[in-house]
Amino acid sequence: MWRFLSITSILLTVTASAVAAQEADYTRGIIWVNEDWYGHQNSTVNYLMPDDPEGNFWKYRIIQAENPGKELGCTNQYGAIWNDRIYLIAKQDKDPGATITGGRITVADAKTMKILHQQSLIDPSGAQCDGRGFLGVDQHKAYISTSNGVWVFNLDTYTVTGQVEGSANPNAGGDNDKPNTDPTGSLYHGQSGMMVSAAGKVFVAHQQYGLLIVDPSVDKVVKVISMDIVQDGAGIGSVVKSKDGFLWLSVAKNRQGTGVALNYIVRLDPATLDYEIIPIEDGFYAPANSWYAWTPDAFVASSVQNCLYWKGGRNRWFTGAQIYKFDCDTRELSLFIDLEEEGANWKLYGCAIGVHPRTDDIYMALYHEFGTPTYITRRYSPQGDIVRDYNMIENYWFPSLPIFPQEIGDSDVSDICNDASSPSGNLYSVNGLLVRESVDYGAWTGLSPGIYIWKSGRMAKKVVIR
Repeated sequence: MWRFLSITSILLTVTASAVAAQEADYTRGIIWVNEDWYGHQNSTVNYLMPDDPEGNFWKYRIIQAENPGKELGCTNQYGAIWNDRIYLIAKQDKDPGATITGGRITVADAKTMKILHQQSLIDPSGAQCDGRGFLGVDQHKAYISTSNGVWVFNLDTYTVTGQVEGSANPNAGGDNDKPNTDPTGSLYHGQSGMMVSAAGKVFVAHQQYGLLIVDPSVDKVVKVISMDIVQDGAGIGSVVKSKDGFLWLSVAKNRQGTGVALNYIVRLDPATLDYEIIPIEDGFYAPANSWYAWTPDAFVASSVQNCLYWKGGRNRWFTGAQIYKFDCDTRELSLFIDLEEEGANWKLYGCAIGVHPRTDDIYMALYHEFGTPTYITRRYSPQGDIVRDYNMIENYWFPSLPIFPQEIGDSDVSDICNDASSPSGNLYSVNGLLVRESVDYGAWTGLSPGIYIWKSGRMAKKVVIR
């Protein structure tokens, strides 16, 4: 009997461990990054399992749950998964009402959410420099956008090695002693925001200058496209990349962070830098922007359809009832979702919208009012029908953005287009940066493990190097 109970106990222990290990894989669901309640607590991360058969959809505050005694920094607005790590970027390292100091930069294992690294400062000199966004450049390097320029982050040593030349905030230096909440300070003028990579370049939205074009081989701005191309004194809001590889820019009326948008979007060819200014027809609204209290903006692209979604309306960034859909091929703009018509007084909070890269479903975090701690996450089909509401426990979550599953399997080596090929092609990183030129398919020696794209003629293959 004793031996039987021991074996049973062992089996139960092993089974429980296996279940726990399976439950700890946070790359299977959707990770929600939250600003959380400024002045009271540090930022948080929730985990949504949208198709859980038992209806156990939510795990709350998973950073704290997996890292007892540790937390994120204050007003964490951005997160991204890159090479099995999740990079979480906060504006400051500690909320005024929190008891634990987190970090402006937090690096964790994407599956387990175990923190691997945290640091309080982005600018190594100690000057005030608040976090904004993150972009993986290659296996060893990333860029972090901030209130004062874009910084180079070494992914092997987790150290900031310098600033991208030409990206600095021209207003920084004279008033860095102003409080973080003072809108007249340099934190809110001349910031760097969203970043995308394409055609071997990195493109950065800069509040003062417009669109910065960075050569990542030398970490230097090599060209600037001012939004004066649209209207004198105009600024950029954000930049996104559509399925077809073109870039799309939203346009702010000015560079002072007032939140007023001009009724245009700009289409940019990342290879030639040719652009087209597209007016938004009367009765519709262009993408809202949020430099005055920076967030990534509710301006996103589908990976399945060649289309964009954005939030726009009468009341600048704080409007949250109308979501528009723009077909990048036909240039047709439509009102995709109108929360006012649906009733219940729901509104989209801030930038809290994302498109699932496989199902093409749209996920949005909804709320009623700033002073009400009632939130839900709503899931829409690609046709705009409500699939499901995911109720949440009461808290002032102030959600920022969703991060979608990043599962990698052997089946990820796949043809995108099979109608032509040639003996050799170019090898790119998943962000569009040229890695090797004129290389035969399969000649992958000497490359770091990771995901690459091989292109030859009209053929493209995703390549996983282990």
